[in-house]
Amino acid sequence: MKMRAQHAFLVLFVFILGSCSKESIDDTPNIEATNVVALEQEVLEIVNSHRSDLGATTLVFSPIAYEYANKHTDYMIAKGNLSHDNFSSRASSIAAKVQVQMVAENVAKDYSTAQEAFLGWYESTSHKKTMEGDFTHTAVSVKKDKNGNLYYTQLFYKE
Repeated sequence: MKMRAQHAFLVLFVFILGSCSKESIDDTPNIEATNVVALEQEVLEIVNSHRSDLGATTLVFSPIAYEYANKHTDYMIAKGNLSHDNFSSRASSIAAKVQVQMVAENVAKDYSTAQEAFLGWYESTSHKKTMEGDFTHTAVSVKKDKNGNLYYTQLFYKE
């Protein structure tokens, strides 16, 4: 039981550190935008290629992470801006379905290509650290709002 308590503390600790903004819970209506699947796949390929070049393990696609990445991308579109709002809730929801050691996310907006989104994250110390981190699974959600602006959410976790 002591090991489970330590595990729960570690997961909670990572949840708190993984979010780079204050947690807020609001009632922003959630819409469902259409996924830009080709961009999602390309981001995953670019991130995995980068990780492979570094000698890191490639990330496995997670349908569970994809579900929560999509919900968060829809949330950002409804709000009209980037956020890590409710990250702890997303991380807890993933942890309820899969035993995880840690969860993190990167978000982006207005990059027209997967390469631009990757470079935006790569040039940010914290986002780069997440992409290169000790994770095993990921999913990328990319969606367009009604004005054609692209929103990106990439969730990472380690089993």
